Amino acid sequence: MRVLLIGANGYIGRFVADRLLADPAVQLTALGRGDDADVRFDLASGSPGALTRFLDAVHPGVVVNCAGATRGGARELTRHNTVAVATVCEALRRSGCGARLVQIGCSAEYGPSQPGSSTAEDAVPRPGGPYGVSKLAATELVLGSGLDAVVLRVFSPAGPGTPAGSPLGRLAEAMRRAMQSGDGELKLGGLGAQRDFVDVRDVARAVHAASLSAAQGVINIGSGRAVRLRDAAAVLARVAGYGGALHELDGPPGALRPVIGHPRSDSDHAPPVTFPYPDGCGSWQQADVRTARDRLGWRPRIGLEESLADIWMEAACRI
Repeated sequence: MRVLLIGANGYIGRFVADRLLADPAVQLTALGRGDDADVRFDLASGSPGALTRFLDAVHPGVVVNCAGATRGGARELTRHNTVAVATVCEALRRSGCGARLVQIGCSAEYGPSQPGSSTAEDAVPRPGGPYGVSKLAATELVLGSGLDAVVLRVFSPAGPGTPAGSPLGRLAEAMRRAMQSGDGELKLGGLGAQRDFVDVRDVARAVHAASLSAAQGVINIGSGRAVRLRDAAAVLARVAGYGGALHELDGPPGALRPVIGHPRSDSDHAPPVTFPYPDGCGSWQQADVRTARDRLGWRPRIGLEESLADIWMEAACRI
């Protein structure tokens, strides 16, 4: 099976590449903006015609799109998350390769959900920010393309390679700094949110399974269990061997401190507060993962403690 992987250098894409390369039946070609891609191509600015010519030359059986942007303004997010996917869909429609498309979506497409509930694929999406809007628009393009396509809505990925700017990445960095300085007290903000964390290696397994399956439509990829960030902080402290006190910074109703790992201060003046859920997902998200089990034969295998241990191992090695 010849697979074209777009976005192989990204957080999820790196693990998808490793998983596909481990399958002796897969011939992998990587397309991206970096110098180490097999083929350099910028989906946000490249034309569908140019991509069609490449598809006709390589003739993949599956195209996996892990490319996209998680940060930036609405215009940048639209270019990299929506326009780029429109280019992929149009190129596949024009091409004679007949490839199956596996698109990586995200839980931000759903937006906030009712605490205690599990979000299934038939939930009405109500994204709470420009990132979720741009990803939802991409999903709608894929679903309306007429292609053999599946969208994997990935909840909160965790594990090795977790970006330093993510909640778990910031948490690990704050703890590393506290241990390095011998600080016996760590003040943390923004720990009230509950998210469904799924290890990025399990996500890669799901992509592999989706590539081989005939499943179409939207499929949630998560652990099926929401975890409060303050509980994740306690597990990380245990994994790291941090014996200091964890103090949560509480803000007024509807707002939280702007950062995890707020520096100690003797000032009586509180730092400014910000909107507590920058991902637009509210205080709670939990995936209903029965569709992934039934249609892909997929279940998560790696628990959050192992994911956090790998995040900590990388943070502890930083100089």
